[in-house]
Amino acid sequence: MPKPKDSVPGETPREFYGNELRRLREAAGLSQERLGELVFCSGGYIGMLEAATRKPQEDMSRRFGEILDTGGHFERLYPVATASRFAEYFTAAAELQAIAESICEYSPALVPGLLQAPGYARAVFESAQPLRSADDIESRVVQRMARARILTGPTAPLYWAVLDEAAIRRPVGGVAAMHELLAHLAGVVRNRRAVIQVMPFAAGGHAMLEGSICLMTFADAPPVAYIEGPHAGQLIDDPALVAKCSLSYDLVRAAALSPEASLALIEAAAEEYAHGHH
Repeated sequence: MPKPKDSVPGETPREFYGNELRRLREAAGLSQERLGELVFCSGGYIGMLEAATRKPQEDMSRRFGEILDTGGHFERLYPVATASRFAEYFTAAAELQAIAESICEYSPALVPGLLQAPGYARAVFESAQPLRSADDIESRVVQRMARARILTGPTAPLYWAVLDEAAIRRPVGGVAAMHELLAHLAGVVRNRRAVIQVMPFAAGGHAMLEGSICLMTFADAPPVAYIEGPHAGQLIDDPALVAKCSLSYDLVRAAALSPEASLALIEAAAEEYAHGHH
């Protein structure tokens, strides 16, 4: 049996799992396609595991160990590689966002995590979890800012957000934090990293009054929807229900301000916060 190699500095547990899978597969003389056949998945899926863009599965890890004769190596790696820094209910959605081709979100009261600035994110965590230590809160802020990096670079998804006007009017974290947030949103739009629309109060009722939603599409998998409430979330992959969610989102997008008018509103609100007039 080939021996496990030492990890390299900066390598995450999931990257180590993927690198070990590639090393041991190649040592066994198997292509990604052939290994996929043996564990009943596609060669492309094996490639995503090796690239650390998909979460390993327990039963598949056991099969890797049997086929590659690793003496339980992948079974031991599995719990470490799948440990998440996110809340359990959000883990699957966060992982899917990282590989999505497009992400469309509607948020009625909160600016989504991928668009947050540090001061705003800190205030959100402090408000929701007031008994957590300052160090823990700061660690969560750093993690959230790191996750937002999926909106940059050549593999960034098409990101489209519709924010209720309440999300930019409610002074979460105070005047300085809101100014930082809104200036950040304007920069994201002007740098063409996202499309942002605002659903104005004047629009009245609309198709998503009952909650928030995140829709994701992928190059090689069906679309999914994710809905979330306090301390709980649900990933939806039923095609009929995802289609209904997509229609609701399209109706909201049609009823919101145009991207140009939304940017003007965001920048005007940022100016109000900058001068303490809000």
